[in-house]
Amino acid sequence: MADLSRPQTPDPYPLLPSVPSFAVTSDDIADGQPLKDDQVADKGNTSPHLAWSEVPEGTKSFVITGFDPDAPTPSGFWHWVLVDVPADVREVASGAASGELPGAAFHVRNDGGEKGFLGAAPPQGDQPHRYFFVVHAVGEETLGVDSDASPAVVSFNLAFKTLGRAILHGTYQH
Repeated sequence: MADLSRPQTPDPYPLLPSVPSFAVTSDDIADGQPLKDDQVADKGNTSPHLAWSEVPEGTKSFVITGFDPDAPTPSGFWHWVLVDVPADVREVASGAASGELPGAAFHVRNDGGEKGFLGAAPPQGDQPHRYFFVVHAVGEETLGVDSDASPAVVSFNLAFKTLGRAILHGTYQH
């Protein structure tokens, strides 16, 4: 088996264009703490509850992402990408990714190949991974992508259309 020891990847969000932050909370994720079994792929595999407030003026939609920068790949691993959440939504319930989505919201394929949520699944014995759950406030009603877009294309569009970011992160290690 390959030796997976390596330095931890930097937090990717300070590398993006700077935008204001806003408030996000969760009944499922305590910032900087280990994820609950519910958010682990081979245990609960359930998207987390997220609630946000104090969004930037001019917000017309949201994008919700779940990203692991510590995956042993050059590009990290996208666990969840929910696009075009209506501007009046301020909360998604636990498990919302597998239920009816609000308004015209839709998923793009995560790096596991499915349109929806994929829980934490770091390689056995690897370092602790960080899972960034981010609510992006978008200044347009639609991000301008469709469900066939890759998470990288969604991120590229967000770089130019994001008004603010609310970030929580949990950790997990097998």
